[in-house]
Amino acid sequence: MDSQELCWIKISELSEKIKSRKVSVKEIVECHIKQIEKYNPQVNAVVTTDFDRALATANKLDATPQNHELPLLFGIPVLHKDLVPTKDLRTTYGSPLYKDNIPEIDGLIVQRLKEAGAVTLGKTNTPEFGAGSQTFNQVFGATLNPYDLTKTCGGSSGGSAVALACGMTPIADGGDLGGSLRNPANFCNVIGFRTSVGRVPTWPSDQPWSSLSVQGPMARNIEDLALMLTVISGPDLRAPVSLSDKIDFSKSLTERSFKNIKISWSVDFDGLPVDGRTKTVIESHKAVFEELGFEIDEICPDFSLAREVFETKRAYGMATSHFEKLTTHRDQLKDTVIWNTEEGLRLSALDLGRAEVKQAELFETIRSFMETYEFMIFPVSQVPPFPVTEEYVKEINGHKMGNYIDWMKSCYYITATGHPAISVPCGFTEDGLPVGIQIVGRYRQEASVLQLAKAFEDRTEYWKIRPNLVQV
Repeated sequence: MDSQELCWIKISELSEKIKSRKVSVKEIVECHIKQIEKYNPQVNAVVTTDFDRALATANKLDATPQNHELPLLFGIPVLHKDLVPTKDLRTTYGSPLYKDNIPEIDGLIVQRLKEAGAVTLGKTNTPEFGAGSQTFNQVFGATLNPYDLTKTCGGSSGGSAVALACGMTPIADGGDLGGSLRNPANFCNVIGFRTSVGRVPTWPSDQPWSSLSVQGPMARNIEDLALMLTVISGPDLRAPVSLSDKIDFSKSLTERSFKNIKISWSVDFDGLPVDGRTKTVIESHKAVFEELGFEIDEICPDFSLAREVFETKRAYGMATSHFEKLTTHRDQLKDTVIWNTEEGLRLSALDLGRAEVKQAELFETIRSFMETYEFMIFPVSQVPPFPVTEEYVKEINGHKMGNYIDWMKSCYYITATGHPAISVPCGFTEDGLPVGIQIVGRYRQEASVLQLAKAFEDRTEYWKIRPNLVQV
């Protein structure tokens, strides 16, 4: 095997090679470092590296006695989104205000990955404070889509998605408020999983009771993603909404029958503008679900409350996090952060109360709908990757977007419901741009979502199609 092929094989294979001493952890780490050094100058996915410490960690792990039981991610490289604090490693949040910020602690998701034996290689690019589904900022610039360097990779976990697509790491972490795990995965032919709130606890957090924001796993294939989710999920008393159960998601990937299971199918959420190229790719895969045995109904539940719920609670969160910066450093904030923060400052107590009530009503609408339908199938994004020179999508099919998050409804509608949703590679447009399919499951039923995602992946195998940029 070519040494650089180590960058593309599944974690289970890497782990077997490490355990049998066929390959050292150092060799695996060096291989991924070479991949970053070779391709990152073209795509700008990794913005801070930690190679010296990674190699030192690899040497330490290689000294582990052979008969020791190894943790799940022993020797596996990982990259962290630049919104997650990493001890003694620069964390900028994509903002010039924090361009030299060196945290004194690791975020919980980083702690758990390290405890499982993963080796940190560095940090991945993100929009300023994670605002928006286009990865660019004043500190590091834009991250480019490896399938077309003139296009965006999406966001806000765009750097993580691109790093995965380019073989720079087998797993990466990200976050999702309005689609930030799902959208870049969809744009870059990888996988991003937004779980139910609390499945992956977040710490530290200035809004630990949030019903919108989650952290979660990204990977190239479902097996690797399930393994990572097993490691980063589970309760933590520092995260008050964390779920109490601990699940081995890898064991949940056993084949199951989907015969006569009902799913709902909609390519436009019953009226959202969706680019025809995206619709074509999604529709062409309906037969895959039929072959799996599903009963498919072209029906969509009522999402009419989702916009007010999401936009109100998002604006409230932005104001909570950034209102002081408006006074002290307004000139160093991007326009959309300023706008969204000011929208939050305009909210009244009644606005917030109404959003809470409507989110409860929306949740019950979707929960009851899914008593009949175990899964809902949608596009992830309403458009394929768009030019990286455009800050956000301003028009779809002649419909003008009202603000920088308007084009993200196909993701944030699901966020507002609280239900788990995964983006799985679903093919390419005629001009070679990746498209993902969004599988939404019942509340807190992440294992069943992974089962269907794995079944779809096994029958399509789009995850194996690498960007031309990195073809061997």
